Amino acid sequence: MQLTPIVAVHMTAALAATAIGPFALWARLGRQQHPKLHRAFGYAWVTLMLVAALSAIFISGDRIPHIAGFGPIHLLIPVTLGMLVGAFWFLARGNIAGHRKTMQGLYIGACVIAGGFTLHPDRLLGNLIWGQWLGLA
Repeated sequence: MQLTPIVAVHMTAALAATAIGPFALWARLGRQQHPKLHRAFGYAWVTLMLVAALSAIFISGDRIPHIAGFGPIHLLIPVTLGMLVGAFWFLARGNIAGHRKTMQGLYIGACVIAGGFTLHPDRLLGNLIWGQWLGLA
């Protein structure tokens, strides 16, 4: 797979979401909370996650079995969108614990775990980092 414009948009949004997610999550922890920072970083993170999820619709691969260009990884698209809707649904109903758990789960699942799998040397980002930049693969 090549670094096409849509892959670049997806990768940029995903990497930025991974980077700013902790600021959104931890702005509400501890004795000194920062609700304005939490809201600002939170909305930025949600926007980046929407861009990453929606751009993934237009990315198809041929290395693994797929149907019409959609492979198993594309199942994360409706999961991500559903969890974002669910998190705001919890928030609108005053269920802060549900909102917190949903957002933390989405960050861990989509950014940390799924993002970690993209660092495999056979994937585009992994090949770029391990092979081209570091010369290790």
